Amino acid sequence: MSVSAYTLDAVARICGVRAARLRDWQRMRLLDPERPDSTAFGFRDLVSVRTLVGLLDQGIPLRRIRRTLEDVREQMPDVEQPLGSLCVTHAGSRRVVLRRDGWLVETSGQLVLDFGSELVDKEIVSITDQCVKNALTRRIEAREAAWDCFERGCKLDSDRSTYAEAIEAYVRAVEVDPEFADAHCNLGSVYFNQNRKGLARECFLRTLEVEPTHLEAHLNLATLMEEDGRKQAALSHYKRALESDPLCADTHVSLALLYEKLGVSRRAGEHWRRYLQLDPDGAWADLAQRHLER
Repeated sequence: MSVSAYTLDAVARICGVRAARLRDWQRMRLLDPERPDSTAFGFRDLVSVRTLVGLLDQGIPLRRIRRTLEDVREQMPDVEQPLGSLCVTHAGSRRVVLRRDGWLVETSGQLVLDFGSELVDKEIVSITDQCVKNALTRRIEAREAAWDCFERGCKLDSDRSTYAEAIEAYVRAVEVDPEFADAHCNLGSVYFNQNRKGLARECFLRTLEVEPTHLEAHLNLATLMEEDGRKQAALSHYKRALESDPLCADTHVSLALLYEKLGVSRRAGEHWRRYLQLDPDGAWADLAQRHLER
């Protein structure tokens, strides 16, 4: 299986941490990059960093995480990159365990029963959404009117009976602020739901003119391309979406399904495996397992 390489700065940007902090974690042997060059990280390293950030956000002390890793490496040396498999037993818990083969396991190897808890590594945050939110915050005074229209559109675009009002709100938002990428994208989604695919495509393309790494715009365009039978064009947009956010589980599902249609089972398998790394209990997990077993 091929491993995509990410620089330390790219990992810092994707996972929302400072590069200096990543270097500290490397020196502490919390991170163990997949490639020999210590500055090149693989996909599983991204999962590990995201997991570490999540544990710290849950209030787990760094020394406890480090001690747990040392125990896992000593007691279960066959576990590859154990950091990405660490989690807490339930929300608010400070008990760190290892997820292995669908089970929660103490570092001693003892099985832990988990009664429907939400694990910290299920929290997948899109870096694109973060960047958009930060940009909106910086320009909030200049965009208050557009933002109000956008929020109105968001309240109306889930009900077919209010599509026309949602469109009016989004159109007003992009008139006030032509650089409002999310408003362009949402407007395109409403048009798509009305089967007005030409207008939807124009909105998604305009979104990418404003923000070339916009995750949802790439995913939506890829869907349009697939429906038109343009599989290679769809593949290109899915790949761009993956570049924007390598930790978006749904993108890996879409890529896996498209590669299956293209008859490229090896590449499909790569993305099924990555999906399971990100969301092992997700809605597509059973299908992913069946494809990999086949």
